[in-house]
Amino acid sequence: MNHIVKNIKQITTKYPVTRGMITYSITWPASSLIQQTMEGKEKFDWCRVMRFGLFGGFFVAPTLYGWIKVASAMYPGTNLKIAIVKAIVETISYTPAAMTCFYYLMTLFEGEGFEAASTEVKNKFLPTYKAAVSIWPVVAVINFGFVPEKNRVVFISICSFMWSIFLAYMKHLDDIKDAPKFLTN
Repeated sequence: MNHIVKNIKQITTKYPVTRGMITYSITWPASSLIQQTMEGKEKFDWCRVMRFGLFGGFFVAPTLYGWIKVASAMYPGTNLKIAIVKAIVETISYTPAAMTCFYYLMTLFEGEGFEAASTEVKNKFLPTYKAAVSIWPVVAVINFGFVPEKNRVVFISICSFMWSIFLAYMKHLDDIKDAPKFLTN
């Protein structure tokens, strides 16, 4: 067992993106399980869980890692002013792109077509973005202002665990009119 842990540590040190990929490959499917439990499902949809794991581990973690590297290169440093700038830039660049990809790709992974994926983005993007704007800038300021760069993806993955439960909820909401009122007004 000690040998396995040592190998994992070597890999994550040599390839830092793998830390986020491992974390997201655990937290995203877990968020789907929690959302399904909250939904009252008596039997889990394991294909849904697998889609969340694949999307989190192989799409979100690498793109987030890339974004953090670019943001750190564009705005080096960890003071509060730089953290706020990074949070604003992230809110208007990475966040909308990530949410669009989430709805679009997850709908395609479900076997739905391009039209269904476009409709999903059209219906759910704005309410989800409203929630994101109220939460993520604060998290981003903490991440860029106080967390060492090597731990930023892991920190964000821990914070995003609750967010991914919310995304799972929004993704499987049959009618956007059933979303909380503050999101749809």
